[in-house]
Amino acid sequence: MKTRRTLVTAVVALTASALLGGCGDGDAQETVGSKGENNAINISPDQHRIRGKKVDSIAAKVPASIRQRGTLRIGGSADASAPLGFYATDDKTRIGSEIDIATLVADTLGLKPEFQAVSWENLFVGLDSSKFDGVFSNVTVTEERKEKYDFATYRLDDLAFEAKKGTSWRVKGPEDVAGKTVSVASGTNQEKILVDWSKQNQKAGRKSVDIKYFQKDTDYYLALQSGRIDAYFGPNPTSAYHVASAGQTQIIGRFSGGGDQVQGKIAATTKKGSGLVDAYAAALDHVIEDGSYAKVLKRWGLSSEAVRKSEINPPGLPKP
Repeated sequence: MKTRRTLVTAVVALTASALLGGCGDGDAQETVGSKGENNAINISPDQHRIRGKKVDSIAAKVPASIRQRGTLRIGGSADASAPLGFYATDDKTRIGSEIDIATLVADTLGLKPEFQAVSWENLFVGLDSSKFDGVFSNVTVTEERKEKYDFATYRLDDLAFEAKKGTSWRVKGPEDVAGKTVSVASGTNQEKILVDWSKQNQKAGRKSVDIKYFQKDTDYYLALQSGRIDAYFGPNPTSAYHVASAGQTQIIGRFSGGGDQVQGKIAATTKKGSGLVDAYAAALDHVIEDGSYAKVLKRWGLSSEAVRKSEINPPGLPKP
């Protein structure tokens, strides 16, 4: 969902400017995070990406017209959403886990990846018009989207509760947030889950949740550090990145983006009937098996969202 995907550029810039440092490998690489804990994240334009090799049997699954062209046209969101897709320290090079995974898939298919960053709605316009061969941009599988698009999954779609570092508080269900002050973004899946939990608490005789909203994403973290809220409930990838980069918070609970109904899943997205979904799934299974996929997720702090295999058009989030 659009509103669940982004941490604004200001958050990335604030974190990067506060935590820049060298990797110590002789290159002028900027990083965020603690090098001593082996979780420093390279945010420079020189990414030294993990690359794959062409697998002929998988490449043969690609439609002939695309094989002849030799390129894979990939759409991604232009929003700054670390660690999924955002701008490096040169303010022009797009980096992130989604770009890395898409590159691995293109390598496996023997194609040169061509990325284009557009607004969220134009990702689907690009698919509809065949401008893009695929979209790798934190797209959640939904039953409604499956009517027009094919999906090959590559990551779990999880949400996370983020609280101040050192707390013993953990969130496993509705009762754990009773009486707590929690911030969410309006119109998101996590808001719906939190509202439902608050109603469950009231029905069970427990305190409701005090839900807070802020205009700017950076305000979540200022409120968290000042004690005005107890936790922020948002997308797991952005919370995991903030935890690793800023070192002031921790994740105290993780849940499916689909709530109790279904495990949300993120997928490579292509126009239905394009002939590419089998190739994407096979390429993803290959990079999962050879370990390169795990290396990509690890370098961006997303190992907890790994899948064991790619699924084609699995059950998605139900229609509203």
